[in-house]
Amino acid sequence: MSHTPHRASAANNPWRFWPALAVFAAIALFLLWEEHQAHLLGILPYLILLLCPLLHLFMRRGHGRDKDGPHDHH
Repeated sequence: MSHTPHRASAANNPWRFWPALAVFAAIALFLLWEEHQAHLLGILPYLILLLCPLLHLFMRRGHGRDKDGPHDHH
């Protein structure tokens, strides 16, 4: 009696899931954008203002810590 290896069924194939999810996500994002475009664009200036302190926190890593650098005036 010959034994053939068990092939994975198409329902268990994870690659069939991702394109469907991508299409669903694209449609959902498009519909959300169309319905809430005014709200999202209205809050954009406030998001830019909130970004300023965050950039200041993350970009001031080296302020006052580099004592051996070329700008040492001691």
